[in-house]
Amino acid sequence: MNETAIVLAGYLSIVMVVGIIDSRHPKTMENFYLAGRSLGPIILTATLCATVLGASSTMGMAGLGFNEGLTGAWWMLSGVMGLMVLSIIFAKKVRETGCYTLPELAGVQYDPRVRIAASALILISWIGVIAAQIVASGKLLNTLFGHDQTLFMIISALIFILYTAHGGQRSIAKTDLIQFLILSMGVILILWRALDLTGLDILRVQSFPTSPQRDGLGVLSLIFVVGSTYLVGPDIYSRLYSAQNPNTARRSAFVAALLLIPLAFAITLLGICAKTLFPEIGAEQALPTLIKVALSPWESGIVAAALLSALMSSADTTLLTATSIFTLDLYRTAKPKSSRKHLMKISRIGTILVGSLALISALRLPEIIATLFSAYSIFAGGLIVPVLAGFYKDRLNLTSHGALAALIGGGTVALFMGQKYPLLGMAVSALLLILVSKLTFQSNSSISG
Repeated sequence: MNETAIVLAGYLSIVMVVGIIDSRHPKTMENFYLAGRSLGPIILTATLCATVLGASSTMGMAGLGFNEGLTGAWWMLSGVMGLMVLSIIFAKKVRETGCYTLPELAGVQYDPRVRIAASALILISWIGVIAAQIVASGKLLNTLFGHDQTLFMIISALIFILYTAHGGQRSIAKTDLIQFLILSMGVILILWRALDLTGLDILRVQSFPTSPQRDGLGVLSLIFVVGSTYLVGPDIYSRLYSAQNPNTARRSAFVAALLLIPLAFAITLLGICAKTLFPEIGAEQALPTLIKVALSPWESGIVAAALLSALMSSADTTLLTATSIFTLDLYRTAKPKSSRKHLMKISRIGTILVGSLALISALRLPEIIATLFSAYSIFAGGLIVPVLAGFYKDRLNLTSHGALAALIGGGTVALFMGQKYPLLGMAVSALLLILVSKLTFQSNSSISG
């Protein structure tokens, strides 16, 4: 496996060099977090795709294909649906706000209390999302090289923490373009080889859009829980805020959604192929096992680099998103007189702190999809409804008290009951938003009268 190791080492070196080069750019807050709001359509589209193609959409979704067949594609297709709605209805509105973060948007819609509550909810959820990428990186490298998975998790985490802390959004966007191109070519290569081994007959027994393993309610749960995290997602919004203008944000989100559709089916097919060839392995080992067995050492290195690139691109995006929320929405709110230089220092400290917490969590986490679905349920349960409704706040007579109740109530219900009832948190959030807003709006109207 020396050739595989050489290719992987070369790839990781390139990523680090890009991060170091971009660390030389002047580090204003807008440059560090939003690449100076300068991302054009090509890079923005690529970085949106790379953000989606993380642990869940690669190793996790191949695992779903292994367990349930073609309906596993609904994980990414749900995200595609969210991106489509975002591009058509909300992307321009999001970019036009000129915000830096999703909690800042929530604060603009309602008040500072909602901003703080949204920040706390996202940080809790996104540490789990980052941790899932670390777990997936460890599983990938462990399957390929057979050494200690914990050591590989630590090495992967250190690499993306360091180049994120150095280069910020600009370096992430550039590495994401490289990562998306490598991943796309890698998926095509391994699918071609896998289908050559299994034959096309495996497609005849597949069921879609539902299957015995995933009924209509299961599909609906994915669409609402996973899809909503792309419709209202802090990492997706950080990309839209980085766009050159609102039209670029809208068009790039739409094109990214289209590009992800064939990849959703291709990655799921890889899991189906692995089930046919290696039925005794674990589901989330499907993709690394195909890489190891079905390809030559040099090809394994290329595809492994592609897969590792997907995990790291999602990890660095979620890490920078969490860091921006920690610095801009929590620290700067507590200390509004902080200088730009001091905030940049806090940003780098925050990157290391959040990344370390995610690594600690990763060392204790079980499966990739289960971990991500739990994190997404908490996030979606508390934040989706008040943020989307916030664009029509005046028309709907919504209040800050209603948004705060929806965020806390929905998030809490999802935290304790989201695994069993994934849509319950969102339902509670909507109910609280309407009822509490109605009560407080009438109260405020009476006082004004």
